[in-house]
Amino acid sequence: MADLAIIGGTGLTTLKNLEITRHEPMQTPWGEPSGPLVYGHVGHSEVVFLARHGPQHTIPPHRVNYRANLWALREAGAQQVIAVAAVGGIRAELQPGILSIPDQIIDYTWSREHTYFESDLSEVTHIDFTRPYSEELRQALITAARDSGVPLVDGGVYAATQGPRLETAAEIDRLDRDGCSIVGMTGMPEAALARELGLAYAHCAVVANRAAGRGTETITMEDIEASLAAGMETVRRLLETVLPVLLPPA
Repeated sequence: MADLAIIGGTGLTTLKNLEITRHEPMQTPWGEPSGPLVYGHVGHSEVVFLARHGPQHTIPPHRVNYRANLWALREAGAQQVIAVAAVGGIRAELQPGILSIPDQIIDYTWSREHTYFESDLSEVTHIDFTRPYSEELRQALITAARDSGVPLVDGGVYAATQGPRLETAAEIDRLDRDGCSIVGMTGMPEAALARELGLAYAHCAVVANRAAGRGTETITMEDIEASLAAGMETVRRLLETVLPVLLPPA
């Protein structure tokens, strides 16, 4: 059983000291997850990976089956989830390549399947979402970043937008007024579903670009991909430091 899960891109399975052991397709009451679960060992401890957008990155953010993804990870034994995602930087200090470990989130998405508690209920169920991220897991990531020399911003508000288009400059101005520091398209309902399942969950957000209107040039996918490639190298350094701390001993 894998106590720790990482949601992100397929490139994260190339970590130092990580031995991939198997790929396992899953079925859940909520349908199929984005792809097979990828299991690996760091030392004698097991970790499981899931590519949020599918093995070939073909699932857009508004079509990700978040319910199936989180359910599959819990069925695999995960109790902790590190969610790696690309974001745009709204605040000036959040330049491309910087990592952000947010402590709050605002949901601007709509029409996504966002809860497990919607039918066949014995009673109406509400979850406390005052603090949407696990503080213990956040602090583990922050400590690992400092130990590995990774540039990181501690705290901030993640704005979860619908996508798949990028935002207008006016929309980013609104998010800024709302107190948001980064913007992405996959933060919700993923974080809330993790809370419904009782999973400790934290975001490791990679700033891939300055948000609309915050830079001087048109945002291109080529620039985003270049920044993201460098940012993911930083994420790998961070994960290589934090995994031995978070994974239970054999």
